[in-house]
Amino acid sequence: MKNLEPYAADRLPAGDGSPLARFTNEMFDPTLTWEVITWLRSITRLPILVKGILTAEAANLALEHGAAGVIVSNHGGRQLDGTLSTCEALPAIVDAIGGRAEVLVDAGIRRGTDVLKALALGARAVIVGRPYLWGLAVDGEAGVSRVLEMLRQEFILAMGLTGRVAIGEIDRSLII
Repeated sequence: MKNLEPYAADRLPAGDGSPLARFTNEMFDPTLTWEVITWLRSITRLPILVKGILTAEAANLALEHGAAGVIVSNHGGRQLDGTLSTCEALPAIVDAIGGRAEVLVDAGIRRGTDVLKALALGARAVIVGRPYLWGLAVDGEAGVSRVLEMLRQEFILAMGLTGRVAIGEIDRSLII
């Protein structure tokens, strides 16, 4: 958070301890319920994706309240020590959704082989976070482009090494 002071000093909470923890706590409302999705659905035609889903029950609740899909995410595992990994949670959520909605995964995608595994476990797509930041830190926009190209090349290689020539051929049989 110290790096943001020149740009957003007026938005950073003051006090003892971690400014990041205070900022995060101020950004989240612990009183939110599933009904917020119902309300949001009532005011927009845009598809709503609910992030932070780690159980089949939560995935079903998101859909029951109007979500168009879910993002399987443990927020990088940083929010709650010992939480389920996304690759552990993904198959049960995919099975519970049963093709009724989109299932994306966000967490732990660092290589093209991670993309292959996520798709094999049933994700429709992946969300990439940290690798973008690493590329940006190293070489700005060119670094992000390079990261994307590396992920693409690794994914293509992984598909070839598993004998898959089309994304539709990727299935759970790839996971041992």
